[in-house]
Amino acid sequence: MAVLAFPGVQLLDVAGPAEVFTTANVYGARYDVRIVSAAAGPVTTSARVRLDTGGGWEELPARLGTLVVPGRRDWRAAVADPALVAGTAALAGRARRVASVCAGAFMLAEAGLLEGRRAATHWRLARELALAYPGVTVETDALFVRDGDVVTSAGVTAGIDLALALVEEDHGPGVAREVARELVVFMARPGGQSQFSARLTLRESTHPAVRRVMDAVGADPGADRDLTALARRAGVSVRHLSRLFRAHTGMTVGRYAESVRLEAAQALLEAGDEPVDTVAARAGFGSAEAMRRAFQNTLGISPTVYRARFRTTAPGGSRARTTVPG
Repeated sequence: MAVLAFPGVQLLDVAGPAEVFTTANVYGARYDVRIVSAAAGPVTTSARVRLDTGGGWEELPARLGTLVVPGRRDWRAAVADPALVAGTAALAGRARRVASVCAGAFMLAEAGLLEGRRAATHWRLARELALAYPGVTVETDALFVRDGDVVTSAGVTAGIDLALALVEEDHGPGVAREVARELVVFMARPGGQSQFSARLTLRESTHPAVRRVMDAVGADPGADRDLTALARRAGVSVRHLSRLFRAHTGMTVGRYAESVRLEAAQALLEAGDEPVDTVAARAGFGSAEAMRRAFQNTLGISPTVYRARFRTTAPGGSRARTTVPG
């Protein structure tokens, strides 16, 4: 079990999976976890904490069980290091399976390991990964994605979710459950990445007609937005607006309007104590049930659970408890 470390690597990308695997050893696993770098010695992480890797990757055995590739916030600097990319590719060729955490997916993509595969990364970086490596199918909401012998995970703490899944694969759900209990984390975290993003992964448009419609919808999410009226505002036909909007945003006008309403509802739930049906009305949903369906379909959780989860860091979301159903 080799976990790469290199200058600027995110500390938790390294420490999270390493802690999962070493904790699994307490419950019967036998992982030989090694944190390695290009050369033996300390590596300064993103948190300015120095990791003593203890050994260079040339000291690893000829065959590896798992290679874990963490990320760096400035992924361009990481993939611009030819020795690091070549070393990653060489180690991957010796491993039974390869995993990445967060921006580590860029390293795998640069090394050619994600070509033609599905992959995940941090939601903020999903579009950049898709644009930089068109041969990769990026799944924007997944906490982690397995495609053959390559597993990629979302941002930072999702590396813990990925590591738990690998422990379960190797040693069964019992051991993975004990590790989750020991580390006080979810065995399987509810919901996907979209519950953490500030807005759905929309592609911004500079087309004037599309921009006018986006601005109109964003200015008043609760207003009834008739497609004909929006097309008139944009100065184009309904059919042409529909084509333009899909081409420039990747979604229909109706889907975009719902995403804006959803974002407005999220902000209202986080900031206030209004009943769920009041939030639904203010955000432009026809009913609390319609809002609940939108939350469930997009975020994987109900409005009430969202409020409890994101309103406060207090256990159980005690500041956000309400008596209305969500």
